[in-house]
Amino acid sequence: MTNKGQILRLLNYKNLLKHLQTLGFKKVFSDNISDTLEISSSLVRKDFGNFGITGNRKGGYDIDSILAKIDEILGKDEIQKVIVIGVGRIGEALMSYQGFAKEGIQIVAGFDTDTKKIGNTGPVPVYPIDKLNDYINDNNIRICILTVPQMVAKHTVDLLQTTSIGGILNFTPIKFQSTADITINNINIVHELENLIYVVNKQKEKHNEKV
Repeated sequence: MTNKGQILRLLNYKNLLKHLQTLGFKKVFSDNISDTLEISSSLVRKDFGNFGITGNRKGGYDIDSILAKIDEILGKDEIQKVIVIGVGRIGEALMSYQGFAKEGIQIVAGFDTDTKKIGNTGPVPVYPIDKLNDYINDNNIRICILTVPQMVAKHTVDLLQTTSIGGILNFTPIKFQSTADITINNINIVHELENLIYVVNKQKEKHNEKV
C-alpha cells in the first residue's frame, strides 16, 4: 500500500527530474537521484520498482518515461478538478494562482456565503454555499480546498461528508481527522511559521555560542 512518505518522495523525484530535463538530460541513474536528494540509491530503486518504473544498470532510467509514469500514479495524466470553499484572501489567492494548471490541476469553482463575492464574472465562478452539494455531484468533484472561517469549519466538513468528496486540503486552524471515505490534509500556516521561527532561533543561539 502506498504511504505518504512514498508520495512525497515521488514528488521530489518529479521536481528533480523536471529540472534535469530542462538541462537537456535524457537519462538518469539511481545514484544521481539519491546523491541529490540525500537518500540511498537502493530506496530509489525500491520506489521505482514498487511503482513499475523500469530501467537498467547500463542505460539508466529514461526521464520522459519516469515523468509520464509519475503523472499517471499521481493522477496527473488527466485534469484534476478542484473547488475552493471559502473565498477569503487565502481562497482568492489560490483561485488566482496560475501554477496549478502546469500540474494538471484546475480550480473550477469557489463557494461562499458572502453575496458580494458570488458571481460568474471572474475566471473562476463563485457560487452560494447552498449550491455546493449539487455542484459536487453534477461535476464529479473529488477534491476541495477548505479556507472557511474557524467558526464554520466543522459544519462545512460535516456537510462535505454527505457528498462524494474524497479529499480535503484544510487551511483552517482546526485539525480534522481523516475518515474511511475522506482523506484530510491539514495545513496550519501559523504552526508552520512558529516551527520555522523556533528552528531559526535555535540556529542563531548555536551560532552565538560558537562566536
